Amino acid sequence: MFVAKVTGSVVSTQKVKSMIGQKLMVVEPYRLDEKNRKSLVTTGRTFVAVDTIGAGEGEFVLITQGSSARLTPETKSLPIDTVIIGIVDSVHVDHDRVYHRED
Repeated sequence: MFVAKVTGSVVSTQKVKSMIGQKLMVVEPYRLDEKNRKSLVTTGRTFVAVDTIGAGEGEFVLITQGSSARLTPETKSLPIDTVIIGIVDSVHVDHDRVYHRED
């Protein structure tokens, strides 16, 4: 699993039948800042993820990739590689809060 930020959405009117009705979001994985370990910073990569939980742009989410992305009841028959499986409320590392949804 990875922590990622939802940075946009994708609209695709032509797609395989199993993907009709699936909400597609652009997500950008984040990691712990190497310098001070008190904040999250972007990895500089982006992915398109199926959103199974109703995440919105600007929210930090949990994503999973690869074959694990197809292990949820909602995605088991979809041809996907990345799925949003949770919305992050807070992240704590070494007794420090590096992210909180309300901040």
